[in-house]
Amino acid sequence: MWPFPALRGAGTLRPRSGWLREIAPSEQRLPSRGVAQATTNQTPPWRPASVLDEYVQREARPISLRQLTFFGRTLTESRLLSSANYVRTELPTRIAHRIRDMQTLPYVVVTNPHMSHVYDLYYKAFEALRRVPEIKSVQDNDDYCKVISETLQEHLTVIPRLAMGVLECQDVMRSEAMDKFMNTLLRSRISRRVIAEQHLALTETYNSPWHFPDAKIPHDAQGDFVGEVFLRCNAREVVERCGETARELAREAYGGDTPIPEVVLEGHLDATFPYILSHLEYIVGELLRNSIQAVVERQGDGARDAPPIEVLICEAPQHVIIRISDRGGGVPRELLPHLWSFSKGPRSQAQLKNLLKVPKMAATMQELRFDEASDRKSNVRERRDGGPRDSSLSALTSRPPNLRLGMGLPMSRVYAEYWAGSLGLHSLEGYGVDAFLQISKLGNKNEQLSTRASMDAV
Repeated sequence: MWPFPALRGAGTLRPRSGWLREIAPSEQRLPSRGVAQATTNQTPPWRPASVLDEYVQREARPISLRQLTFFGRTLTESRLLSSANYVRTELPTRIAHRIRDMQTLPYVVVTNPHMSHVYDLYYKAFEALRRVPEIKSVQDNDDYCKVISETLQEHLTVIPRLAMGVLECQDVMRSEAMDKFMNTLLRSRISRRVIAEQHLALTETYNSPWHFPDAKIPHDAQGDFVGEVFLRCNAREVVERCGETARELAREAYGGDTPIPEVVLEGHLDATFPYILSHLEYIVGELLRNSIQAVVERQGDGARDAPPIEVLICEAPQHVIIRISDRGGGVPRELLPHLWSFSKGPRSQAQLKNLLKVPKMAATMQELRFDEASDRKSNVRERRDGGPRDSSLSALTSRPPNLRLGMGLPMSRVYAEYWAGSLGLHSLEGYGVDAFLQISKLGNKNEQLSTRASMDAV
């Protein structure tokens, strides 16, 4: 099977004894308006297409928040190894589907240097992860965790490089198709990081001194965590924490004399639900930051006060709904059609320049913070041994508060929909915006995956 089926014969691709020589995306550059060019690389290695085909034929096995907590509730060696082998089989399967999706892109897109970078990272990870043998001991698991950690760290460049590639290729591919590709790729990326980081957290728990029955477990105010899943996530606390962080960022951006709107909460303030806290922090943080910026910039210089950001929390039998309302004048008419797009919009060139300043991104609320001191204060939790919880979903990079990347809303929607939730926005031009975030309350919804590569239908 050809790596780029839509362009058979378009490039120098040829079979050889059952193996495929893939032209490295950076080896041949096709000039195109808006598409960056780069120098050539060394000859790429031979790769067996049959191996990727085998993994693409496999279906990913979605998991729910409730299932994620199952392994960690009563953590034994047997459950730890079961978790490890689930991750071991799932990661190469999920990444194989996304490699195949990239292979079906127009050749001029996949040869973009940013897309090429992501493609090479994915293939390298696929080759490394698929070769891991069955995990039969705790030592095997520790060795596997090192592989996972290195891969997660290496892939922190994926989001900004993808975003830059999409913006550079906006004139050579329909925006609807590009946005669909981005949503699928990012949702799959979240899924891989969730299961990988959950297993890393469970391994850390298993190896901690307090895990053993005779060990004295210190008091832990954050004891409702199972791995990365917070079983009693409180919407009010998340909004308050994210609101204070967003207000601090606004004060740094606009100066101490500028009035910053308060965040006022009402509704069912005691609503709790199981969730991955960093996901919720990212969504709520982006929405509050957008609202605060809109209100401040609408008031202009010389304003004495600013209308508050009103947050309503509504608890239903199966959902929790968070409405965030501001009086920032609404979304400008020229931006409204491109609100959820990664690839189109009148500010795309400015966004591209800003993305060049962000080499790594985990897509977390911590990346909205300006100084690292506030990370420790508002971090989601700490280890039971007192040290900070270390994961890729933490403050791995910072950006100035007025550095706009144009990815906040579409990325927030991807996170919201991942656990079968939703994110919508209603703009009243000249008045303000109402954003509606709906979250599944019971934790029994499977992650929303694109389990079949689009090439299967070709």
